[in-house]
Amino acid sequence: MSDQPSEASRQPSKASAPPEEPARARAQHGQGTGRHQGNPWSHGTPAPSSLTRLRPAPPAVVRTATLWAVLATALLSAALLGDGLGVNLLIVAVPAALAAFFAARAAGRRPRPWTLTWAAGGLALLTVPALRDAGWPAFFAVVSAFALGSLALHGSRSWPGVLAGSLGMADSIVPGALWGWRGLRDRTAGSSGRLGTAVRTTAVAAVLLIVFGALFAGADAAFADLLSNLAPDVSAADGPWRFFLFLAGLVGALAAAYTAAAPMRWDGITVRPGKPRGSAEWALPLIVLNLLFAAFITLQLAVLFGGYGKVLEETGLTRAEYARQGFWQLLWATLLTLLVIALALRWAPRGGNRDRTLVRAVLGTLCVLTLVVVASALRRMDLYVDEFGLTRLRISVAAVELWLGVVLVLILAAGVFGARILPRAVAVSAAAGVLAFGLLSPDGVIAEQNVQRFRQDKPIDIAYLKGLSADAVPALSTLPEPLRSCALQDIQRTLDSTDSPWYATSWGEARAKDILRNRRATVEGRGCYAPGSGSEREGNTESEPYDPYDPY
Repeated sequence: MSDQPSEASRQPSKASAPPEEPARARAQHGQGTGRHQGNPWSHGTPAPSSLTRLRPAPPAVVRTATLWAVLATALLSAALLGDGLGVNLLIVAVPAALAAFFAARAAGRRPRPWTLTWAAGGLALLTVPALRDAGWPAFFAVVSAFALGSLALHGSRSWPGVLAGSLGMADSIVPGALWGWRGLRDRTAGSSGRLGTAVRTTAVAAVLLIVFGALFAGADAAFADLLSNLAPDVSAADGPWRFFLFLAGLVGALAAAYTAAAPMRWDGITVRPGKPRGSAEWALPLIVLNLLFAAFITLQLAVLFGGYGKVLEETGLTRAEYARQGFWQLLWATLLTLLVIALALRWAPRGGNRDRTLVRAVLGTLCVLTLVVVASALRRMDLYVDEFGLTRLRISVAAVELWLGVVLVLILAAGVFGARILPRAVAVSAAAGVLAFGLLSPDGVIAEQNVQRFRQDKPIDIAYLKGLSADAVPALSTLPEPLRSCALQDIQRTLDSTDSPWYATSWGEARAKDILRNRRATVEGRGCYAPGSGSEREGNTESEPYDPYDPY
């Protein structure tokens, strides 16, 4: 399905639009200028505001289906989100997405492929808290899910549109709440009889569920246990917190629905290109930079193919020191290269085919050389991890460096096939990276790598590993005693003190509980400080306390 709206959708019907609507629609959609700021949702009846290109006209009265979906979101938020995060976040997101879908359909919009991509990606990211116990990858996944959901609602495609469209729906909170209130008021004004019937029906159903549910629970202990596991545990003391969650779910779902019906047109923001420079003035600094990159890479290849030991001998560095010396510099070099490419494109010569060929050749060479720098940085990190083990910060920065390499590949592809989808492709790659990082279970990978090093007769840092999440339990449980119990006792204590309901319990936490239930961690005290169980970190002494978040 094409991302461009059809001709029929661009031309409003005379019967459904005021006389000035066609002119305003043409101004909004770029008709007559040869430009079209597209939106992944096609509009049957566009209604852009005459005051600004960005803010559309308010949507029509909210539909009943939208209000019911908003109410379901609010009730589920109050009932499920107060006990922590797990599959409950995904459950709450479903009616919120339906509210946005109903509002978009009522406004004459229908989903395009990119809209479905953003929506599916956002829902997939919300599975990370349901699968992983570690809070840090879950946090990145939830933030990325909200960003993708915002992109799905706004439907942006340009760089300003993708950046601004992913920042959320703060501008729709107050208008969305007022829109929902007006819709509810209009429906209750002339339908008090239907409203009373709905209230009575709901009340009778609730009473029947409570009465017969209590009777069946008293008659069978297994059924009572089932109800206690399925039903949210709500107490009077949680009343204010649950009420806040209800309001948050209500306002958030209304904001999402309002944005779906009348999104900000962030693609209307235009960034003027810089003044083009002459070919020599533009290309000479970049050619010099390419030569510098080539010289560095040549040295790296010489080290890789036989000169590694000689370099270490001449510099007096160890393998770990050599790796540590260069990784952060190479990471910054990659980031600065992306900045150089962005600025170079802004002032690139635009005279004709010769200038385009020059831009592609110079910047393409820079991208290829930078990819080799990325590979060198990752190799240095691999050397250091092999020497001292994997940590959260090390795996995180390595993942960022790998993603920067993916961005460079996308820039190279844009130079060959065109940059039309480059902003959205970069956003997709970032979201896919966050999703893969969360599903990979970084805490589990860290534990597994350190356990493997221990099996190779290398030291193991129990002081660091004991601070990981329950995702690390399967790997740490394979250690011999007393190291196993030393690594697991803090995690076991944390799991014993928590009694989260099923909807707020991750799969990683449930798996860890099963492992520790079958084989408890029992060793305490001085057994945890036996030789080989302490920190093996370089330079770690009694006068230099161990910092688990220090990258090296």
